[in-house]
Amino acid sequence: MQVEKLTAHIVQWLKQYALESKMDGFVIGVSGGVDSAVTSTLCAMTGLKTLCVEMPIHQAKGQVTRAQEHIAGLKKQFDGVTSTHVDLTDLFDGFKTQLPKINNTDTLQVSLANTRARLRMTTLYYFAGVHNYLVAGTGNKVEDFGVGFYTKYGDGGVDLSPIADLLKSQVYTLAKHIKVSKAILEAAPTDGLFGDSRTDQDQIGASYDELEWAMKMQGLGKTIGDFTDREKEVFKIYTHLNKANRHKMIPIPICEIPLKFL
Repeated sequence: MQVEKLTAHIVQWLKQYALESKMDGFVIGVSGGVDSAVTSTLCAMTGLKTLCVEMPIHQAKGQVTRAQEHIAGLKKQFDGVTSTHVDLTDLFDGFKTQLPKINNTDTLQVSLANTRARLRMTTLYYFAGVHNYLVAGTGNKVEDFGVGFYTKYGDGGVDLSPIADLLKSQVYTLAKHIKVSKAILEAAPTDGLFGDSRTDQDQIGASYDELEWAMKMQGLGKTIGDFTDREKEVFKIYTHLNKANRHKMIPIPICEIPLKFL
């Protein structure tokens, strides 16, 4: 992996897209995780204005600290970086009080987790509209096109995705090259949407390295019968999520009306 050339390519792509779109810069939600750290750094490297937004909702202290430290480092390194803090906790809690009671706690938890992501998306687009910025996405290839591990119209609601063609392992390699902090590199990946300590692996049932392997195997045309034990379990997890979340990865279905009806 030619990290220097890769970095320059993404930075140039971001800058060219923004300039051709006649936009003044980027806005990005910074969570304290590696994907948002890498994406915000790449945006800052364009020399265009980059607004980093913290949007805690009952957030774990460690996530908040990592995000704040990362943003502080970017602001020291790049003149065009600014930041703002929008605590969405009260808004989220107020929203919940207006909802009818739901007895199924599992589906309720997931729905509320997705609501957090959608409140953040709305916040980012508020700042994008005010400043004439593009909302930069933080999804990687495994999340966006493998298992669909993101919220539709939440963190999936963006204007452009600079790292969506990179596997998670490649994101980490790039992160080391652009000197993302050790604290972020060593933190277990988490979407932080449940207000507890659960990691992405806890939710998915497999690590990103395992998911990358399964994604490769699927691309090679392998089937579950080709594997045994843990490999079979991981491949089953991957293919199930890949199928179940396909609706996130394809364009919105449109009912095509026959001309004779018009």
